[in-house]
Amino acid sequence: MAQGAKPGEGGQLPGHKVNDWIGRVRHSTPGVGLISPPPHHDIYSIEDLAQLIFDLKNANRQARINVKLVSKAGVGIIASGVAKAHADAILISGHDGGTGASPLTSIKHAGLPWELGLAETHQTLVKNNLRDRVLLQTDGQLRTGRDLAIATLLGAEEWGVATAALVVEGCIMMRKCHLNTCPVGVATQDEDLRKRFTGDPEHVINFFTFLAKDLREIMAELGFATINDMVGKVEVLSVKRDVEYWKHKQLDLSPILYKEPVDETVGLYKRVEQDHGIEDVLDHTLIRAAGEALQHAEPVSEEFVIRNTDRAVGAMLSNEISKRYKGEGLPDGTIKFRFRGSAGQSFGAFAASGIQFLLEGEANDYFGKGLSGARLIIVPDRTAKFKPSENIIIGNVAFYGATSGESYINGMAGERFAVRNSGVKAVVEGVGDHGCEYMTGGIVVVLGETGKNFAAGMSGGIAYVFNPNHKFERLVNQEMVLLDEMEEEDFMMLHNMIHRHLHFTKSEVAKTILENWEQQKMYFVKVMPIDYKAVLQGRRKMEMKAQELLSQAGAA
Repeated sequence: MAQGAKPGEGGQLPGHKVNDWIGRVRHSTPGVGLISPPPHHDIYSIEDLAQLIFDLKNANRQARINVKLVSKAGVGIIASGVAKAHADAILISGHDGGTGASPLTSIKHAGLPWELGLAETHQTLVKNNLRDRVLLQTDGQLRTGRDLAIATLLGAEEWGVATAALVVEGCIMMRKCHLNTCPVGVATQDEDLRKRFTGDPEHVINFFTFLAKDLREIMAELGFATINDMVGKVEVLSVKRDVEYWKHKQLDLSPILYKEPVDETVGLYKRVEQDHGIEDVLDHTLIRAAGEALQHAEPVSEEFVIRNTDRAVGAMLSNEISKRYKGEGLPDGTIKFRFRGSAGQSFGAFAASGIQFLLEGEANDYFGKGLSGARLIIVPDRTAKFKPSENIIIGNVAFYGATSGESYINGMAGERFAVRNSGVKAVVEGVGDHGCEYMTGGIVVVLGETGKNFAAGMSGGIAYVFNPNHKFERLVNQEMVLLDEMEEEDFMMLHNMIHRHLHFTKSEVAKTILENWEQQKMYFVKVMPIDYKAVLQGRRKMEMKAQELLSQAGAA
């Protein structure tokens, strides 16, 4: 939560650093800059964070869910909420950390020292009898065994050492990581500069060995046999009294060294495992029903009743698929499950290739979050009297961070549809505000109206919007995109996706458009990211030049 750079596109990179390998692993386009705004668009409350923790635990039951918080005034209350949201570990990150690519204003003016945030967090968790549920970590320029000892005495049983380890590898802190000109080959994609890297794994091993020895010597001096014995024992810390500097000598550090009076029933370090509530989720039933598919890749189909308390449906099933079949997943349509009812949050989250979920009813927020190759179809209940194209059928933040797959939605979606989508092909019949925000790949077809601020921060992928009333031009954010001319290949792709939408959902809107295709296709607007278009045009020129050279060589 201290940094929103990692969901979706990953850390911020200018276009000239996004090479083919980075574009592939981040599901983005080589040559197009990666922007990483601070918000996590699926988290606006502790309840949202609890849902994400639940999603991740379903996606990998063996994972330890770690939540990073920035050191700030009031972080203890936030950490209490995070502990109640069932995080396994909490990291308090100090303001001194950060890479050389961090903006100077952030380095100088954002956050507080880790000592302040760590002390407040540990004290608050102890006071609320929550400390023994979570591991507490800290980082932010920890460099010596003494730093680790102080962090432990203030309440942390784990520590992050990053910048110091980077320096040991050879970093000379030039603070120009973003320019691709690192002179020692650490933070660059330039092959010539990377040859200058002289780092040795043995140096890092030695550094951490020395850190451990330094910490053990301090522990021996203080009389502690284990780290757990040492956690939160602030009584062995003292404040320097002979400080003369005018800013420091009047400081009252007693709040940092305060110790909550508690009895032996209150834990000062993690000793109780969090209850993530995943023992009775619907996915256990899905996994049993998909037994033949999981074991022998044989097609299976089944029908289920679903309720809005059934959350993250498909995540645990997808984990089983990925453990057996890795990233490739199963052949298309191997698992065909049909649901009827109201799905809870994160329906189809992280759903893997080979899965087809058809939901008859409606779904809550985060529909298709992190979709990873599956096909999701949603239609109104057979008894519904409303017009699908004029009513919301799925909630907000659908396909957040999705990487691949397809979806057909016979109805409207809420806000932030396909935010940070990087590969999903989706057809929907209307969206709320901020549609396709920060999208980096994939194709979105909107067969109805959109809300305001469409395509804000969109750097990749293409959106096609049905615009018969010419309202859309006022709603799209054209800072990074343009309303491009439709070409014949666009019409072919669009026709194919709408035809599939009709096939899977029996949509009346799709049927009407296809019946009058030659007239209706002229109402579509193509939303194209400016940088993405430039990169595609550059590729075409290179391909044409290569073909020309081959032709000349053949003629010779």
